[in-house]
Amino acid sequence: MTDTGRTKTGRAATAAPRSRGARATAPAGGAAQRPVPADGDRRVVVEDVRPHVDSGRFAIKRTVGETVEVLADVFADGHVRLGVVLRHRPDGGPWSETPMEPLGNDVWRAAFTPAKAGFHEYAVEAWIDAFGTWRDELSKKAAAGQDVASELLEGAALVRAGASRAEGRERTRLEERAGALAGDAPQAKRVAAALDGTLEQDMARVPDRRRSSTSEPVLRLWADRERGRFGAWYEFFPRSAGPDRRRSATFAEASGRLADIAAMGFDVVYLPPVHPIGRAHRKGPGNTLVAKPGDPGSPWAIGAPEGGHTAVEPGLGTLVDFDRFVAAAGRHGLEVALDIAYQCSPDHPWVREHPEWFRHRPDGTIKHAENPPKKYQDIYPIDFECEDWRGLWNALLDVVLFWVGHGVKIFRIDNPHTKPFRFWDWLIAEVQREHPDVLFLAEAFTRPRVMRRLAKGGFTQSYSYFTWRNGKHELTEYFTELTQTPVREFMRPNLFANTPDILHEYLQTGGRAAFQARLVLAATLGATYGIYGPPFELCEGRAAAPGSEEYLASEKYEIKAWDHDRAGNIRDLVTRVNRARHQHPALQFDHRLRFHAADGDQLLCYSKTTPDFSDIVLVVVNLDPHNVQHGFVTLSLGALGLPDGPAYQVHDLLTDERYLWTGPRNYVRLDPGACPAHLFAVRRKVATERDFDYYQ
Repeated sequence: MTDTGRTKTGRAATAAPRSRGARATAPAGGAAQRPVPADGDRRVVVEDVRPHVDSGRFAIKRTVGETVEVLADVFADGHVRLGVVLRHRPDGGPWSETPMEPLGNDVWRAAFTPAKAGFHEYAVEAWIDAFGTWRDELSKKAAAGQDVASELLEGAALVRAGASRAEGRERTRLEERAGALAGDAPQAKRVAAALDGTLEQDMARVPDRRRSSTSEPVLRLWADRERGRFGAWYEFFPRSAGPDRRRSATFAEASGRLADIAAMGFDVVYLPPVHPIGRAHRKGPGNTLVAKPGDPGSPWAIGAPEGGHTAVEPGLGTLVDFDRFVAAAGRHGLEVALDIAYQCSPDHPWVREHPEWFRHRPDGTIKHAENPPKKYQDIYPIDFECEDWRGLWNALLDVVLFWVGHGVKIFRIDNPHTKPFRFWDWLIAEVQREHPDVLFLAEAFTRPRVMRRLAKGGFTQSYSYFTWRNGKHELTEYFTELTQTPVREFMRPNLFANTPDILHEYLQTGGRAAFQARLVLAATLGATYGIYGPPFELCEGRAAAPGSEEYLASEKYEIKAWDHDRAGNIRDLVTRVNRARHQHPALQFDHRLRFHAADGDQLLCYSKTTPDFSDIVLVVVNLDPHNVQHGFVTLSLGALGLPDGPAYQVHDLLTDERYLWTGPRNYVRLDPGACPAHLFAVRRKVATERDFDYYQ
């Protein structure tokens, strides 16, 4: 895994030429001594330790309490037995060791479980088990009736050497066993003593590891708390939480929404920026260029005379009010995630105090943000290539630490792909050095390699392409990539079904059934998902214009007064889905997602299980929001831990209906006018129809 023996250009390095005036001294009666490798006596090869990310350049990701399975290719010349251990430790802590088991074909396996948040290290160490190799040879020779007197003396020497590495009673016991092997008892009795299992166990505790080989480099793992892996996010604008759309609601009024959000089963309340909104070039409703008196502007145009990134929009209240909101969320079992957008309105204090942090036009004016043909006159992007980039970096770090000090432990980062990777590597490491429980979500709808590099650099979670994956083939292909390839070691998707910026055509044209289907997909394909709450639960699918993904009358530019009880809402389905997520551990992980065959292009079938199959969840979704779809699903019973023969029950957690299925092939019918999905809990113990009543 290391690239030794190469120059910086990547070419193979050659040995430095020796001085012409110097000769190696030849020993008496022999050839000249030449340099040999210092570790030339290490015969064991340890290679391809996995999982790893870019050969150890970046850490893999897990959560506290989540098992990490490590594989390695380990072998040596000849026919020898090996001792192999997995070494692991929390960063800076003492090493622990777990014996690795051979899987065949020189592949070895072991596992460990990180017990606390933060960095952990792991490596594989292996050595030739001289005693075990000798024991195998002795057994074969003795079974063939050969004289093994010499072999017994060799074994006695090995046990005596083992005794020198032991202490106390164990040392005494091994010395006695060595004496017995070298003694004058009948050979058969000494062979039996040599092959005794207790001697093998005693010697295994004192291996000779002087010539062991250890994998390089030492690999790293970052362990997040559980919320880094599993959670349901609900995004809402606190200014729209009041009864009057003519004014901003306060944090106190927004607190009134928390009980309802918690009752629907969400874990995280995500707020767009809560900072003062600039007045210069403030956008009006529908992203118009001129705001009328009373128009609130976009929360992403950050900064005004009242302050910048560490201040609160006066209409929402004060920092004390924000602290009370965070505390209220905690009482309902909710965490607050805060949007961090590193950009400024023309009124931001930094524009006046640090003009060098922004890009300027030739005429000296600061350049506003653009994404041609779109223009954002209300936003000044920050110049990460400015001369004072070090001061800028520290100021941006201070913003995150400020909000950590106010109880925020989750941050959604706006457009991180437009800032340098090295900046994020540094900022995340600096924050998590003192606060390893802080989580970062990358809102990066960008090219795959850019998205992956952000994840490698430390982002806990990543927005994904889920919003634009709506067909059966593309969903299957994309989620197989996310869960069954090396990408899974560092990139955790957060499946937002919609956002304030994105209303996909599928939701615009599919009606209520489309929202239901996308909810089930997001919440069960991924262990972490989110919705832009009020519009989603109310099935709001009106676009600003044909071909646009912008909402009509977007909440980004105006205050709403939502009627959460409006007819046609899907809050009950949201509640049922989130309840299932909390009750079924299989839905709290991504890696055991498996797809199953289903008839046609509109029926999608997949499952998730726990490793021991104690929890099995099977999902079937009708991707067609307009028509009934029916047909057969053909399950891979092995992937579900089910035998081929006995009947089993599937219990729909959305409708509470139960069906008795047999074998891999079973019929489904899904009407989008009723519910476009089955979310089945599979009961394995049903053997006959008489057992069916037991599960009713």
